[in-house]
Amino acid sequence: MKKKLRSYFVSGLIIFLPLSLTVYLFTLMFNVADNFLGKYIEPYFAREFGFYIQGISILICFLFIILIGFFATNFLSRRIYPVIEGWLLKLPFFKQVYPAIKQMAIFLFSPTKMAFRQVVLVEYPRKGVYSYGFLTNEASEEVVEKVRQDVCHVFIPSAPGPFTGFVLLVPRKELIYVDISVEQAIRTIVSGGVVNSMERR
Repeated sequence: MKKKLRSYFVSGLIIFLPLSLTVYLFTLMFNVADNFLGKYIEPYFAREFGFYIQGISILICFLFIILIGFFATNFLSRRIYPVIEGWLLKLPFFKQVYPAIKQMAIFLFSPTKMAFRQVVLVEYPRKGVYSYGFLTNEASEEVVEKVRQDVCHVFIPSAPGPFTGFVLLVPRKELIYVDISVEQAIRTIVSGGVVNSMERR
């Protein structure tokens, strides 16, 4: 009976913690944004329109983010933004935190998901030891000609943060394809192997 209760508790914890943390972070983000922008926007709306609805500041923040993306894509991406980013990376705090957060944001919100095509296993860092990898692209014709074999680009992520790692040129015949999704493999890497990615989808 004791083992069953423990098993139920652990199973419930696995479901409850991610769900509650997600709801908490979403609520916290909403409240912080609304409280921060609301104190500036609320007096304006009350003066000009005679009312203020909680949450309008979130909509304005959303539109502001879109505006930043528009200018960064069309005007700032090639000249101004790299200069600003270079300044930030020289600051003691930003150079440690900013790159990791940027990589995480790219991974979470990029529609291409870093162009990961397929989860593979690669004998790395030595024979007999296997690492998870993500097949990203075919090697160029020049590279194939130089090494005289068909090689592919494989990204080997690091743990527990799979947003950085190594790019290897691996012979196609040495790739071991596994029938799991990129998300399943990432969960295994982030958990340090605690989560079993080989469970069927």
